[in-house]
Amino acid sequence: MKNLIKTFVVFATGITSVFAQLPEPEFIIDETTAIVITDPQIDFLSPQGVAWGAVGESVKENNTVENLLTIFKLAEKHNIPVFVSSHYYYKHDHVWKFEGVLEKLMHNITMFDRGDQLNVEGFEGSGADWLPIYKKYINKDRVVVTSPHKVFGPESNDLALQLRKQKIDKVILAGMSGNLCAESHMRELGENGFEVAVVGDATASAKLPGLDGNAAAQTNFKLISSKVYTTAELKKELKKHKMKN
Repeated sequence: MKNLIKTFVVFATGITSVFAQLPEPEFIIDETTAIVITDPQIDFLSPQGVAWGAVGESVKENNTVENLLTIFKLAEKHNIPVFVSSHYYYKHDHVWKFEGVLEKLMHNITMFDRGDQLNVEGFEGSGADWLPIYKKYINKDRVVVTSPHKVFGPESNDLALQLRKQKIDKVILAGMSGNLCAESHMRELGENGFEVAVVGDATASAKLPGLDGNAAAQTNFKLISSKVYTTAELKKELKKHKMKN
């Protein structure tokens, strides 16, 4: 029994030691840095959205709507390029022959649905539309709205191309939802050679019985990205950056 206790103490101490030694990679905001926002859309961020029942609790806990608004304002104030990677489903996407669990759910509840890519009839105010308070920040020439991603990550859209064409090497990532689209963007951009920071409280995730997507997302943001900011920390960092320049 004494040996077992000793082994446990050594094991536990080792875990503590490992976590104490987690490095903090340097993330320097410079002229090659952009902000990427995933899915700032009504279906995720409004009580009228079809996904609110799953994500609403997390959105309110993280103050996500207000924090994303702050990030849009900061980007404009500090002249940081913004790229919006949105999620749309067209009629032809509803004839897919297989889906993952969340894909099937999104199709079942007509999440992000639009008629087709060639018209915007019925788009205004629909679940696929931007949250109204973000529109004046998104509908500007300085903001790039990419082609839609279709599952969770940016593999199926032109985000990486648009970033590379503007010689962007670093990304500050925020948006919905944390453990799905935001995390998938973080992983794919990282695999493609971008430095990625995440604004953890400018995301939110589904919280369901026995499942906490927000906890999963925040864990993976910390372990994979170069830096996890709060919105307040990002604001402070950008103020320092401005003073240096």
